[in-house]
Amino acid sequence: MQITELNRECLLHIFSFLDKEDRKSLSRTCQALCEVFRDPALWSLLCFSSLSELKKDNFLLSPALRSLSICWHSSRVKVCNIEDWLKSSFQRDICSRHQNLVNSFLTEISRRCPKLLSIILSGCGHLTDSYIIQILQKCTELKTLKLENCARLTDKTLEAVTIYGISLTTFHVDFCRNITQEGINLVQRKRPSLSFSAVRSAEMIPDQPDERADLGRGTKKRFQWAEAM
Repeated sequence: MQITELNRECLLHIFSFLDKEDRKSLSRTCQALCEVFRDPALWSLLCFSSLSELKKDNFLLSPALRSLSICWHSSRVKVCNIEDWLKSSFQRDICSRHQNLVNSFLTEISRRCPKLLSIILSGCGHLTDSYIIQILQKCTELKTLKLENCARLTDKTLEAVTIYGISLTTFHVDFCRNITQEGINLVQRKRPSLSFSAVRSAEMIPDQPDERADLGRGTKKRFQWAEAM
């Protein structure tokens, strides 16, 4: 009996045991298996361990996606987390090859995967607030949001969680150096039932501390507005 003689349910079950690259390789063997590869039901979970994987064509983005994980532990994460004005030309060149990958990918996620339930992002040094806010606005059923070592995130993300994260039950923002205690306090006051973690975030050295302090004073009214909602 050939594999293509199995029914669709059995083929999906077989594909579910394969990683992204093996699924793609198998799909190239015939049209029937290519159609199985393109079945949205196969792609409810996506895990990436490097940013280069985001550029491949060995996965499918669909409304069936429920869980997304991008956990990058490469040594290049350290380069990404350096403040832009401190980077050498060599370091800027490294970052230029991937600095928009995660942000662009999340734009696609927010547009095509509205039923997303869980996101875990670690080591995404170029990730900025606006793309997390976009996810919170578009993926209204999101229950888990875990952010770790994402140096560009600020209190704007925390404020957005209190406004748009209506379905969130778990929120982590660990080792993110531009998060302040004021933002942490806002989340704790506005969402006391949330399983919330901010390990070391307010204790780390932020980008240009003096400027961040000025920003904090400038956004104080916005925090007061968020608390009043």
